[in-house]
This record gives sequence, C-alpha cells and structure tokens, in this order.
Amino acid sequence: QGQLKGIKLRLIQNYINWLHTRWPAGHVEKLPEVNADGSTSVPGLYVVGDITGIPLLKFSSHTGAKAVRTILEDASFKARKTEDESVLDLVVIGAGVSGVSAMAEANKANLRCEILEATEPLSTVVNFPRGKPIFTYPTEMTPDGDMQFGEGTEIKEGLVAYLHSFMAERGIVPRMTRVEKVRRRGGLLEIDLDGGETLKAHRVIVGIGRSGNFRKLGVPGEDRDKVSNRLHDPKDYRKKHVLIVGGGDSAMETAIAIAECGGFVTISYRKGEFSRAKPENVDAMRKLAADPFADVTVEEPVSERVTTAVGKYMQRYRRAGSIRVMMSSGIKEIREEELVITNDQGEQETLPNDYVFTMIGREAPLDFFRKCGVHIRGEWRWQTFVSFFLFFAFCVFLYHWKSDAGFGLKSFFKEHHLFPFNLADVANPANLIGTIRVSMLNPSFYYTLAYTTCIVIFGIKRIRRRKTPYIKVQTITLMSIQAFPLFVLPFILLPWMGHNGWFDEGIGRSIADALFPLTQWDDHGREYWRSVGFILAWPLLPWNFFTGQPMMAWLIIGCIQTFVLIPLMVWKWGKGAYCGWICSCGALAETMGDTHRHKMPHGPMWNRLNMIGQAFLILIAALFVFRIVGWVATPGSWLDNTAEAFFRIGFYGKGPDGSRFGFPGNLLNYEWFVDLLWAGVFGVAFYFWFSGRVWCRFACPLAALMHIYARFSKFRIIPEKKKCISCNVCTSVCHQGIDVMNFANKGIPMEDPQCVRCSACVQSCPTGVLQFGEVDRKTGETIRLDRLGASPVLMAEITVEGRSPSA
Repeated sequence: QGQLKGIKLRLIQNYINWLHTRWPAGHVEKLPEVNADGSTSVPGLYVVGDITGIPLLKFSSHTGAKAVRTILEDASFKARKTEDESVLDLVVIGAGVSGVSAMAEANKANLRCEILEATEPLSTVVNFPRGKPIFTYPTEMTPDGDMQFGEGTEIKEGLVAYLHSFMAERGIVPRMTRVEKVRRRGGLLEIDLDGGETLKAHRVIVGIGRSGNFRKLGVPGEDRDKVSNRLHDPKDYRKKHVLIVGGGDSAMETAIAIAECGGFVTISYRKGEFSRAKPENVDAMRKLAADPFADVTVEEPVSERVTTAVGKYMQRYRRAGSIRVMMSSGIKEIREEELVITNDQGEQETLPNDYVFTMIGREAPLDFFRKCGVHIRGEWRWQTFVSFFLFFAFCVFLYHWKSDAGFGLKSFFKEHHLFPFNLADVANPANLIGTIRVSMLNPSFYYTLAYTTCIVIFGIKRIRRRKTPYIKVQTITLMSIQAFPLFVLPFILLPWMGHNGWFDEGIGRSIADALFPLTQWDDHGREYWRSVGFILAWPLLPWNFFTGQPMMAWLIIGCIQTFVLIPLMVWKWGKGAYCGWICSCGALAETMGDTHRHKMPHGPMWNRLNMIGQAFLILIAALFVFRIVGWVATPGSWLDNTAEAFFRIGFYGKGPDGSRFGFPGNLLNYEWFVDLLWAGVFGVAFYFWFSGRVWCRFACPLAALMHIYARFSKFRIIPEKKKCISCNVCTSVCHQGIDVMNFANKGIPMEDPQCVRCSACVQSCPTGVLQFGEVDRKTGETIRLDRLGASPVLMAEITVEGRSPSA
C-alpha cells in the first residue's frame, strides 16, 4: 500500500509538473504607487525615473521633465506664497537622469530649486560596464524636456560625457547629502537631511532609482570591506579565493570572469537549481567548473553589475582558476580570511576567503517611501480592508439574489414580493417593450445588463488607453459577443420571437423544443437562457448538460464546442483564443479589470494553486458520469437511484425528494461552491484587489481543460532576446501570473498554458521584445508572427521602415 501510494503521488507530481509547475514563477517587485503625471498619495510629492517601473533612459528623462510641467500647470502651485525666501519652490531628490531632467526644466522656469544626491551624480549610468551599449528605446519617442538621446543605442562613455555636459551647460550642481524623510506639514513639504538640517519646499520630486538598495545576506561579517555587490575588474582577483552568492546572471558572469582570470571561485546559491540566469551563462559557468581550461568567455555581460567583460582582449591575463558550485547552500558567517557556509547536506564548512560578492539583487527603497507616506503597490491599508469587505459583501448578496443556490435568497425575495418580483404584470408581451418588461421580472436580467454595460463602458476606455490594432479588434469582439448572443438574444430577441409565434409550429417549434424547452418556471414560458450555451461551453456552463433527461441538441453542440472546436482553436492560437476573445468571464476581466491586472499575485505558491481548476474539472467530469449513468440505467433500479443520488447531492446539494439540504450541506455542492462562490463571488469581488482573472486562472474547469489542450499548441509569445532589458514589466502586467520575463530574457518562446492572449505584456514592453506567433513544436523554429499589431514600439519601428503597422 505504501508503494502504491508513492506511485500515485509521483504520478500526480509528474502530471502537475508537465501541466504547469515546470514553468518559471518569478515575483513582481514592489514599487511606489505613482500616477501617470508622477503624483503620489502625498500631495505635492512626485516620483520619477526607473522607480516608476521602466528602467529606460528616455522614460526616466521624460518623467522628470513631465513632472515639472505638471507642477507648473497646477493651480495651487501657481497660487503659492513666495514671500518667504527660505521656502523653495522645488526640491529634487536624486541626481540621476530623471532628477537632472527635472532640474533642467525647473531652471528654465526660473524656479527656486535645489537638487540633492546621496552618492554620485548619474551613478547608475556611470557604473555601467565599460563600452556597454545602452538602449535608447522607444525609437519613436521624443521625451519631454531638453534632454534628448539618439535612436537605438548609445555607448556608455559617450552617454556619460553627454550627460555631464548637459549638467554643466545648465548649471546643475547637486548638493551631496542624504535625505532621511519627506513629510507634509502646514501646506508645505519638509525634507529632513542627514545631519539634522530641514529644507522646506512647495513641491518635491523624488528620482532616487533602485540602484542603491542592494539586498543583504543578514549574516555576521557582511559589513567587512571585502564584501561587495559589483565587479569592476576581474584581474584584481587572480589567485584569490572568492565567494559569489546568487544564482542570476550577475552571479554567473562574475564567477566566469574571475575564474577566467585565475581566481578560485565558489558560487553559493540557496536553491537546488538555477532558474533566473540565461541558459548560456549557466552552461558557460558549468563548463568552466568542469574544465578550468575550457574556452569560456563573457564578451558582453547582460548584468550591469559585472562592469568588465572577459573577451579576447583579456586572454593575456588568463590563468587557470576554478569554480566550485554549491547548490542549496547558505552563508553563516564572513570572517577576515575565511567564511562559514552550510552545504546541501546541512553541514558547516569553513572555506578560505579573500573576497565576497553578494549578487542577490536589489530592492526599491520602499522604507524611504513608507516613511514619507507614499503608498506601495500591493500593500493594504485599513481603507483597503474596509472597501474590500464591503464590496465582497455586496457580491455575496448579488449572486445569492440572482440564484437560489445556497441560502435561497432569490426565493425569499419572490415569496415576499420584493424587487424585481413586485413589478406589475405585462398586458402585451408581444411588442418589444412588453418583452423587455417580462424579462425585467428576472434578477438575471439586471445582472446581465449591468455586466454587459460594464464590458462596453470599460471596453471603450481600454481601446482609448491601449491604442493598438490588436486591442481594438479584440475588445470590440468581446463587447459584441457579450452584448448580442449573451444579452440581447436570451433576454430580448428570442423571447420576442416566442411571444410573436415564431416557435408555435413547424420547424420553429422543433428547434425551440430541442433547445429551449417549455417551462412554468420562466415568465417567458421557455428556457431561452439556455442560448448562452452557444458561447459558454461545457464545463464552464454545465446546465445544458445536466438536465433531467438528455437534451441531445445541446449535448451535440456542447461536445463539438468542448472537444472539437476549442481544441483546434487552442492548437492554432493558444488558450487565449477562447479566454481572451470569446468568453464573457474574460470579457469583463479584459475591460473592467484592465487597470488592475498588475495586482495578480505571482510566485511558485500561487502557481500551485492553479491546480484548483483541475480538481473542479475532475469533480464536474465525475458528476457528468453520474448524470449519464442516471440516464441510461433502468428507471428505479439500484444503479439509477445511486447515480441520481450522487448527482443531486454533488451538483445541487439536494436530497431524493428534491429538497435542499440544510447548512452546511446546502453549500457543499458544485452549484453553490464552484458556480456561485468561485465563479461569481470570488470571480468579481476580487477584481479591484487581486485582478480580474482570479476565477479564470485558479478555478475555471474549462480553462483547466484548455491547459491540457495548450500543452500541444503551436502558439507562443516569441521574444527578441537581444532587446530584453529584464525590466520585468511584462511579468508585472500579466494577470495570469506568468513570469514572462523569464522566457524573454533567455530568448525562449513563452509556452506557459495560462496565457490568455490579452497582449498586455506585448503592448507594455518598452523595447518591443515580444510578439505573438506560432512555432514548430518539433524544432522550436518560428513558423509565423501575428499580423495584427500588438506592440506600439514595433508598430512605430515598422512605420519608420515604410511598412504597414499590421504587417
């Protein structure tokens, strides 16, 4: 039994790994909440530069100048009191590209201002590797302000010279001091400096970037001089014992560079395998670890923290070093000439050591922003909890009001003649107004009307916000499907046709009897609501399959949808062909949820929760088996009674007589727990706090089935690796939790089955790295790229080259 249990567990683990958990699951970096104009939750305090999320020169320069222009147009700033000369108009914190751009714009406006810098002006650019080409994307973008750049790329030394001359020509001389805190008091902003001095200003712009806040090991001895987080010249470490901590590209390149120059390198990584570094870096590092004389070089580091490349021009310095790789290890203590490390067996080793490089990443200076009162993305405040609770409570009421599942709230409203059951009867339902008046007796009419209205209104906003042909066509398609087949058809057109005799006789009656049976429970006399099954396939919509007697027309339509059409669509265009272009759940997520997509949780734990949908898929498949057995078994037989009991209990939570169980049996069934709670309450209540794809990503049984189909799909998001700057914007905007960057910066076509083709990653990429396309599953070669333009950067580049943006 133990062996059998172990085999089953391994099979489940292998299936989960095959289906989804084999893909990367990176986290999204927390950043301050910043509006488009740079304003924050603190009135008068603006944040600019790469701390806003995009580490590109043009964006940094643009945000700095734009913030000053916004301030100059602010009516309250124009009305400021200028009598007190000790109060500055503006203080700029951080003399990077964004801060210098802001200062130049402020000087042009003759503002009384000052710029403060804690370490070194333009430190991020100055510390780039020698000769490093730096992207100046997007090529078509002209930043606000006087600071401008060439198109494509610039070499580091030329860029630094330009920036220094820019500062000199405009008289920009930073004051070297560290800012401890900014607070608002008496209508002004007070800036506390290191040493006790306080400045006062009407406005403050913060452009401090992320480069100065490197992550710490948190071990004794970390503050020693021999510990660093940047490699300048690997020749300095020849014949030295060097420990490198980390598993990303910075760590790989540092290890290779030092070993190539004759250093004795130990690389320590806390995980069991390398997942964040580019494959070529991992291969080169392992090759050198196996053979110290292997022909391995780093000619162009992808990490700006390795500031000297090891190429042919450095071969004269080469002496065979060595690399030891210690996985699942951790540093315990750093001493003067040695260090203590725990290996993968949990045993402590003492190693000789001359230098330590901590290449474990860096963090945004969030503590500084928290002290200043600036809100951080994803961090909840008491107002967040209150608003979430109130909206969640509203959704609980809404979905129980439109459905009898669970607590029977709909029946309560009907029995007590509460809205909408207190509306007057309609004398003539045959005219259009009369048909609508009859539909208005059903709570689902109001719900679907509100649902459709939200999709249309927010869809229009989405088109205006994200101006690409892909977004326009996709959103119009979603709005049209929701408005006509999912609202007008079941609530207006079909009932109107029925009240006017279209389904009374002949072929019309045959079709209606097969698809919309007569019923006394609907005010229109037929179950026209079943027509949504033309769009919503099983098992997302189970009701057309789970009937008392089999409805063959719907069974045939549903099986063709679920097991023929959708698999073909997924094979050709990916799961998103349905989820992102047809499904009503996806329609609301892509429209009303568009501005909240960055709130989806990321990481390995959340990826494992994607398997909830697989459990729901197994459950509804089992219920369908019971339903079929109940249909084919001899009426009244043991098999018939058993199958019927399992189905009623599992799906409706009802006993043999058809009455619902009391608590908690009324909740432990598919109708309430999955269809109402997960698809309804959770699916909508989480929109403004966890993005609009909670149901789609974690629990939808149809999506779970399409994940299986997607493992055989030709669809990929295809990256152009050389343009990737690892900014993580693509991952941060993915409301399916996909670590897109982990594919893009390795040049690997993204094949995570969760993708819904929303195009947010393609549209948001500042350098135009990503495109939708198809690959040959055997060779991995790209077959074709989508013609419908989804990347503004690529569209602009194509236009410049004289081609059509949709080509």
